[in-house]
Amino acid sequence: MQIILLEKVGKLGSLGDVVKVKDGYARNYLIPKGFAKRATAANKAEFETRRADLERAQAEKMAAAQELGTKLDGLMIQITRKASMDGRLFGSVSINDVADALAAQGFEIERSAIRMPDGHLKQVGDTKIDIALHADVVVPVTVSVLGEQ
Repeated sequence: MQIILLEKVGKLGSLGDVVKVKDGYARNYLIPKGFAKRATAANKAEFETRRADLERAQAEKMAAAQELGTKLDGLMIQITRKASMDGRLFGSVSINDVADALAAQGFEIERSAIRMPDGHLKQVGDTKIDIALHADVVVPVTVSVLGEQ
């Protein structure tokens, strides 16, 4: 299916690109979330009339993400969990735990923006994770897992 992107989508394209994607990806994700529209002649004409507004909104989102990124850059989050004597956790630290710790420090971050490349944290210690605030703004944050007996 051919679609017009209404905002930048990572690894797919940027605002105004006409790309071909699988039907299910377009119908179930891109179109309902407002990231894209079908590439019909009427939608292309409508897009061209709204292009300036969409570019302005994109720039505002980018500026807000960069501002939040400067506040988050280098932040350290401490999470305490029960651990064994050798430093393994009873359970794990998940994306939900990181989002709750960020909320406790005053940062409302969507759970889908938190990237944990190695999966859930299962050891005591410091780990770097990424927070993707925008397709172009990815901020590293350190999660320090402390063990309690």
